[in-house]
Amino acid sequence: MRRIHRTIDIKAPVQRIYEFLNQPSNLPGVWPHMVSVSNIVPREGGASNFDWVFKMGGVRFNGHALVEEARPGEYVRFRTEGGIPSTFVWNYQASNGSSARLTVDVEYTIPTPVIGKLAEVLVAKSNERDLDALLQNTKERLEHETTNVPITRPLETSP
Repeated sequence: MRRIHRTIDIKAPVQRIYEFLNQPSNLPGVWPHMVSVSNIVPREGGASNFDWVFKMGGVRFNGHALVEEARPGEYVRFRTEGGIPSTFVWNYQASNGSSARLTVDVEYTIPTPVIGKLAEVLVAKSNERDLDALLQNTKERLEHETTNVPITRPLETSP
């Protein structure tokens, strides 16, 4: 099991950050190896279950994200099933009315039989860079857009 822990400060209201990251249709635009999301099903707490396609080590993986717990503007825990079993824990902490600290902890299993033992270390480093890029891209997007720009909403959802 691999683990990644990251923290970033974002100059945007905590609720804005929470809403943005918990709208799965936003993820492919800020997460470099997130190819697509579909079958978005809103859940209690403002988060959503969804299907995803992710590219790791040149291999495409399909899976499903399931919300386990969500507290709006504070915390989300979800697990993924399918190609890359993982757990994501997102903690949102308001610094003041216009900024917040975002912390993410990820535990995941690299499908070593698919990519090979030799590539496992390289893929793990790539995943760390990918999570760093997700956080930095989110920061840049939310800090540099006007508050009037709506958060992307899915065009359709599936039950």
